[in-house]
Amino acid sequence: MHKPTVLIIDDDPSHLRIYGWIMQSAGFEPLSGPVTLDGVELPQAKVDLVLLDYHLKGKMDAAEIAVSLRTRYPGAPILILSDALMMPPDVAPLADGFVRKGDPARLVQIVSERLNRQPQ
Repeated sequence: MHKPTVLIIDDDPSHLRIYGWIMQSAGFEPLSGPVTLDGVELPQAKVDLVLLDYHLKGKMDAAEIAVSLRTRYPGAPILILSDALMMPPDVAPLADGFVRKGDPARLVQIVSERLNRQPQ
């Protein structure tokens, strides 16, 4: 059975590991997209959904990365991860949803809904 792939984009390696573990535990195949000072490292793989951290340190901000994701992975929903209370306005037109950090169960629920899948 195909495990949906979830690309996690973040500039913090520990966040990549934590969110990867959460996605893997929920039955998804996590892929890492580490953000560096020069940009973001995107995998050469099929991506079913993207989790994009909003606060990033580097040349590109979340909105710029979202634009490149639309070209690279057309059709893959982009969910913004942030500590903010609501979707940041600069990235809102480029994203398909918003998830506050700190609630893994809600994150899994939203990802599952977007991928039309029952949470595990």
